[in-house]
Amino acid sequence: MKRIFLFLATNLAVIVVMSIILNLLGANRFLAGSGINVPQLLIFSLVVGFTGSFISLLMSKWMAKQSTGAYVIDPNNPRNQQEAWLVSTVHQLADNAGIGRPEVAIYEGEPNAFATGAFKNDALVAVSTGLLATMNQEEVTAVLGHEVAHVANGDMVTLTLIQGVVNTFVVFFARIVGYFVDRVLLKNDRDGVGPGYYAAVIVCEILFGVLASMIVAWFSRLREYRADAGAAQLLGSPRPMINALARLGGIETSDLPKSFEAAGIAGGRSLGALFASHPPIEDRIRALQQH
Repeated sequence: MKRIFLFLATNLAVIVVMSIILNLLGANRFLAGSGINVPQLLIFSLVVGFTGSFISLLMSKWMAKQSTGAYVIDPNNPRNQQEAWLVSTVHQLADNAGIGRPEVAIYEGEPNAFATGAFKNDALVAVSTGLLATMNQEEVTAVLGHEVAHVANGDMVTLTLIQGVVNTFVVFFARIVGYFVDRVLLKNDRDGVGPGYYAAVIVCEILFGVLASMIVAWFSRLREYRADAGAAQLLGSPRPMINALARLGGIETSDLPKSFEAAGIAGGRSLGALFASHPPIEDRIRALQQH
């Protein structure tokens, strides 16, 4: 519940800050005495909705490193044999997937892994110490293949675009409802909008933001199946990925920071299946068995 609240609060903060900045710049001209200028409101909503998503995407690698304390391995000077193997394996998988070689990092934590980055040829793949200590090399390779498949599929960009679209609808319809409340329900006939408009906008942004999170989570679950299939293709067999998922299903996995939890191999526990960034492991194994 706490993670869900923080996630929604962060999204709301981005929308509010962008709205204030644009209002100060005079971009709120969609409000007129005769009604709402819908084309101008749509442009306003697009700017607010997509700005936060793209800023998060461009900062994703830095945010991931800071949030997890990940140590990026120097590919030319690994500290030990395990680091050398990790770099070599990720680079080989990236070469097979036809993408640029990602940075490879290790972070302290329970079993998990993630991939992030704004560009296919400049990504980051990180694994936790818990995952390396729990899985054998074949299973770790499968997890790495899963993360490389995320990068090759362009999943970070896809999710960013989806988040931008749903944010746009949140901003747009929140203001439509706010204007309706102000003019029709509260019968405000003065020039400009009253406090009821702003109160309704904030409430609607929260409520619509919850619905938007469900949509983004649904797309996130779909891409996990694709990444699992991508790992099977890169390794030439679904068996290593099935074994890795089965092992994950029997151990405690860490909750990644919510801002990039969807990039992990195992999603954090969520408030209900509608908010889950990952499908149940049993369903993922079943899909691979039918692959």
